[in-house]
Amino acid sequence: MTVEFALDQQQRDFASSIDAALGAADVPGAVRAWAAGDSAPGRKVWEQLANLGVTALTVSEKFDGLDADPIDLVVALERLGHWCVPGPVTESIAVAPVLLANDDRSAGLASGELITTVALPPHVPRAVDADTAGLVLLATESGVSEGAIAGQYESVDPSRHVFDITATGAPWQADVQRAFDLGVLATAAQLVGAAEALLSAAVGYAKQRTQFGRVIGSYQAIKHKLADVHIAIDLARPLVYGAALSLQPRDVSAAKVAASDAALLAARSSLQTHGAIGFTQEHDLSLLLLRVQALRPAWGTPEAHRRRVLEAL
Repeated sequence: MTVEFALDQQQRDFASSIDAALGAADVPGAVRAWAAGDSAPGRKVWEQLANLGVTALTVSEKFDGLDADPIDLVVALERLGHWCVPGPVTESIAVAPVLLANDDRSAGLASGELITTVALPPHVPRAVDADTAGLVLLATESGVSEGAIAGQYESVDPSRHVFDITATGAPWQADVQRAFDLGVLATAAQLVGAAEALLSAAVGYAKQRTQFGRVIGSYQAIKHKLADVHIAIDLARPLVYGAALSLQPRDVSAAKVAASDAALLAARSSLQTHGAIGFTQEHDLSLLLLRVQALRPAWGTPEAHRRRVLEAL
């Protein structure tokens, strides 16, 4: 028996509205500015996301949130991954609403006025963009507390600033396990979106680039390479949506592994199709390539999630 899953019209319209807003914005410019320490253009992008309800998705209705289904979260985060939106996307949109729970600050998350980042060791030992976030959280088995920066590290993606965090206040209780699984799910969705964007860029380039008097997309080697990426994405996406339906740790981990593998294949194939030009700083493709490299180990490495899947069998 086969199980078919399809988004409803409202979800497809939601995705289209995000694409329209981000397509009209200079997201690559915002990413480069964010990497240079100027968060203003990126915050304008976040304002657009807030206007669309993206920042309110997982916030409770009593704080003016949407209390949306995890499927809707995946729909949105996949599009944000496609457009390579800067900032603590997973942390602020998917994780912080769970960790803040009944805290009045959740209203700031819903409105987009409060951008929050999270460290959740051991799989998330450091917090992304703690220098620009309005709130930093540290979540452990003992509970959740506010945090402060204790040290900075380099990331393979210059637009992702990574920091050690120390607790600065008394902890409170929250569903840390659910927060972690939503973080994994949100990261997997972004990887699928990034993989799709890389494939689209490679296909577009292959249709116009000529070599030896032929469009390179006419070569079988290029066709097969990009077809393999298409298949990998088509295999990963249902796992991500299936994990959103169940939120079982095994399913979430399997989705993260598949999304990580598809994104890596897409990155390699897109770079090979473009050649060296694709990794120059002036080319927007480089932003996606670096984002994929940063997101693959984020919220648990593929190896760690493979172990979690095996342990659950």
